[in-house]
Amino acid sequence: MDRLVKPDVKEVEFCFTKGEKCSATFTLANLMHTMSVAVCLTSSNPSVFSFSQDFSVIPPLSSSSYTISCKSSDQPPLSNPSDKISVRSAMVPIGNSHTDDLRLLFSKHGRHIFKDALLLISFVGPDVVEFLISHHNRITELSFLFNKAISSCTKSQLTALMEPAILSGKLGLVSALIDAGVDVNVKDSLKRSMMSLAVMTGKIDIVKRLIDSHCQIDFSVDLVLHIAASMNRVDFMELLVKKFPDILVNSVDSNGRTPIHTAAARGHVEAIRFLLSIGGNPEAVDRNKWTPLHSAAAEGHFEAVEYFLNCSNVKYAVNSDGKTAFALASENGHTDLFDSLRLGDALHRAARAGDVRGLRSCVAAGAKINGKDQNGWTALHRAAFKGRVECVKALLEHGADTDAVDDAGYTPLQCAVESGQEEVARVLLASGAEPNPLKCLRRDLAVSGRQISSLCCGN
Repeated sequence: MDRLVKPDVKEVEFCFTKGEKCSATFTLANLMHTMSVAVCLTSSNPSVFSFSQDFSVIPPLSSSSYTISCKSSDQPPLSNPSDKISVRSAMVPIGNSHTDDLRLLFSKHGRHIFKDALLLISFVGPDVVEFLISHHNRITELSFLFNKAISSCTKSQLTALMEPAILSGKLGLVSALIDAGVDVNVKDSLKRSMMSLAVMTGKIDIVKRLIDSHCQIDFSVDLVLHIAASMNRVDFMELLVKKFPDILVNSVDSNGRTPIHTAAARGHVEAIRFLLSIGGNPEAVDRNKWTPLHSAAAEGHFEAVEYFLNCSNVKYAVNSDGKTAFALASENGHTDLFDSLRLGDALHRAARAGDVRGLRSCVAAGAKINGKDQNGWTALHRAAFKGRVECVKALLEHGADTDAVDDAGYTPLQCAVESGQEEVARVLLASGAEPNPLKCLRRDLAVSGRQISSLCCGN
């Protein structure tokens, strides 16, 4: 004989609700026609589970129901492998036996004791799903429990769990809920779509899963480009622009900031470069009239500042407080930006005007001696072209490059020759300036009755 009793289920399910006691019921049927059967119930975790009756007697061809209770109410006592109920049985000639007699009966080992069944214990319901999501670091270990837990949930219950599943960053959880039929277009408390939350996780596989599931974006609320720009995730932005052609690259948040403002405030040059390539406006202003350059300068992001200076014309734009990008950098002590935002200009102005004192002051304050303007001119180019001999000497003293070339390929010496500044040319040559570039000019420029070209030819 294989067994004496037969359970009505293979798995006992607890519908767990946090804060409430839970229990489950199952039935055992006596398969004997003439004999009563004694039953002993035990669990693999007796500290958590208890039975309404550990020992009982079932009359011939009768059934009896049993209740198993869970002592934990704060959280489902999940385990891997799952806990089990062991059902053992024995024939008894007398229909009724005292509990002590049954305990003694099952304490003896022998052929008269049958192991009729092992019933798995499982936990189901939305509170179990939520618990597993909150412990997502163990989800690989407990994935089979997750799939079981969601099996008894309604679609509305599972849809309510979509947000924490996405924020967990686990594709497996999100996919399981989607496969179970959740509404992927549910909104969070801020009316944002699940796509916004997915982008926040930084998990592109979840974003792709939502796109494939036809998750929609409300461009007035879902600032997905802002979120991606804040993380410098060009791959996200490329995917979003491709899949949502109507996305607005210059969309603004509640403060009027565009995605470029967001990237600028964090110094993400890669994101800035991409946004500009798809039509982003580097001169956009927010509600306080801050340009992206203001945002980058205020936070001290040197590379971003340099990038905006090369692609926009807002160096001297003022915000609603009347402050330029330089003023914000100065307020926040970002001295490495001074040269790019103002000192370089002041140095060039001093060189052009012949203001040696101002020139030295700029250099002392940190101005880059070889810094170039939009045409590639250094301060030495300007001083040479204007014939400011003392400024030329001062610049050379501080390490100015005599052979720096502008965007057209001209050196300071060529500028001096072009403008007929003989004395400056002599100073530059004496300081080691390369005379060969003058040969390509082949121009006779009369200065004080003499030809500048003779300075290099030795005539």
